[in-house]
Amino acid sequence: MEINWQSVWDSVVHVCVDIALKLLLSVLVLIIGRILIKVLLKKIRNSKALDRGDHTAKKFFEAFAKIALNISLAVLVVAIMGVPMASIVAVIGSVGVAISLAVQGTLSNLASGIMILVFKPFKLDDYIESGDYSGTVTDMGVFYTTLTAPDNKTIVIPNSSLTTSTLVNYSTKDTRRLEIQFNVEYGSDIEKVKRIINGVLAAHSEILTDIAPFIRLTELRDSSLCITTRVWCKGSDFWTLKFNLMEEITQEFGKEGIVIPYNRMTVTINQNDGKDEKNEI
Repeated sequence: MEINWQSVWDSVVHVCVDIALKLLLSVLVLIIGRILIKVLLKKIRNSKALDRGDHTAKKFFEAFAKIALNISLAVLVVAIMGVPMASIVAVIGSVGVAISLAVQGTLSNLASGIMILVFKPFKLDDYIESGDYSGTVTDMGVFYTTLTAPDNKTIVIPNSSLTTSTLVNYSTKDTRRLEIQFNVEYGSDIEKVKRIINGVLAAHSEILTDIAPFIRLTELRDSSLCITTRVWCKGSDFWTLKFNLMEEITQEFGKEGIVIPYNRMTVTINQNDGKDEKNEI
């Protein structure tokens, strides 16, 4: 059987040209697609319409759009290369099942991110606490939420952890109640102690006057009387006010002779001579 080498050569050239054209077109689409994705993401980032909404939702939508656009671009490039769409869908389905089994935690983080976006337990710039971690929310992504701790550490928490554990948001309300407990020795003049505390409170304009301060004897402890002080203030003044009150009230107690006791224990020792010896520790 005689081989028509010219026909074979023409077929090879045709296939090579076809592959080269598809490869060139794929590269062009990939480059142009990447440029368009960057432009679209910039449009989303600078969108005035989204600025009127929740900034957290904007960040989440931007991250989600980036993933969706890149996946769409990858599918388009593969299709241009000549791979049948039915095959692509089948492969994506198979890979999706395998990936979903392998990255259940990641998908859980994605679902949790959507729940956070919908139910809004917190937003950017809120100060939150979850488990052993607390800080200001600086970024909320599709899979992770980033906090900045008071000592400037960056904390990255999986979104699933935030939706499956107790979360405290300190920024939801504009005001907070500040509570400080002082221990004074038994026999102290309670009314005098309350007057001292009231005098210090009156000097602080940060304390809100809508609700009167609470100063009462609340507990009889082993070695002391517990005086509880509660006042209301703005959330931004909470820590500064707390430390100032603790220092100033303690100083006033010292000036007025109010003793802050330490824990004491009385130990009785039985001696051979029948006498008991008591030592205070």
